[in-house]
Amino acid sequence: MTVFTHEEFDARLTKTRAAMIERGLDGIVVSDPSNMAWLTGYDGWSFYVHQAVIVTAQPRPPRWWGRGMDAQGARRTVFMSSEHIHGYDDTFVQNPDKHPMTDLAQHLAELGLSEARVGVEMDNYYYSAAAHRTLETSLPAAQFIDATGLVNWQRAVKSPQEIDYMRRAAGIVQAMHARILEVAEPGMRKNDLVAEIYATGIKGANGHWGDYPAIVPMAPSGMDATAPHLTWDDRPLQRGEATFFEIAGAHRRYQCPQSRTLFLGPIPDKYRRAEAAVLEAVEAGLALAKPGNQAQDIANAFNASLNKAGFEKDSRCGYAIGISYPPDWGERTISFRRGDTTVLEPGMTFHFMPALWLDDGGIEITEPLLITDTGHECLCSTPRALFAKD
Repeated sequence: MTVFTHEEFDARLTKTRAAMIERGLDGIVVSDPSNMAWLTGYDGWSFYVHQAVIVTAQPRPPRWWGRGMDAQGARRTVFMSSEHIHGYDDTFVQNPDKHPMTDLAQHLAELGLSEARVGVEMDNYYYSAAAHRTLETSLPAAQFIDATGLVNWQRAVKSPQEIDYMRRAAGIVQAMHARILEVAEPGMRKNDLVAEIYATGIKGANGHWGDYPAIVPMAPSGMDATAPHLTWDDRPLQRGEATFFEIAGAHRRYQCPQSRTLFLGPIPDKYRRAEAAVLEAVEAGLALAKPGNQAQDIANAFNASLNKAGFEKDSRCGYAIGISYPPDWGERTISFRRGDTTVLEPGMTFHFMPALWLDDGGIEITEPLLITDTGHECLCSTPRALFAKD
């Protein structure tokens, strides 16, 4: 039961094949679940075992390959017919004496790729060193070429249907932030607050259900908020501390992250100064978020404004977003940082992430945005400010 038309999948495959031919590839083995979903519609929590989609340069339907018990899930979600779905025997699963890539090698041979140039996603979370070694051993006459990111880059410009799903996810993350402001108070255990965040995200908003986010809520307080990627425990919220909430709404696997910061009690002048600097720098960056500009233009404008106010950020301040699976909601392509000369195009979507970490806490006031024909659209209407609550 796919959520896109066959015509859209055909267009995606056409783009991907053009990129393959440009790289001189006869086929690709796609193991990133985000790319598998984008190419075929496959959607299942099965990425803890080896699975892939095989795409050949020849214009024929892709082949889904994975664990036998997951083949039924493929039949329920991909656009191809059952003859293009192949499951391997369960004795291959987490068995030190045999590897499922020997089975995949047989499928590559059936497709005429045993002596071909085959792209594999060598630098992603789901393709192991053992998988690569097994493929090379099983098909010694084939050339396995690193094609990391090849499919990811084809996803950069979103279709109208994809943008609609991201707008639905944006409405969900807005509801999540609203719920935080409603229930957070001194003495509330952090895990209880995170439970509220999850409940709101899964219930959804505006009549649209919530999917699971690709990253868990990150909600560090006080000194923990000097680090960017801590999660939660059962410590009560305290007056005099800032907590930033880096969370995402999700709908049909499309991710819309947005961060806001909550201070319980009066906000110190230091945080007000940081807030003013970040907000001014965000406006400077957003002014350059339009077609024809480069990704680095946003970062350079943001950092110039931030530096002028006496603050520095040494990491990137944004990245491409779209469909994604754990452990990352980014597309792993375009970044807002100096040196990224990618030209912005209408339909690209980003998380503008101007986080700032201080010596005793952190501030995150971020925006998911869409590049439009004439400029940009912030996908959320959550007030852009440092929130305070007594």
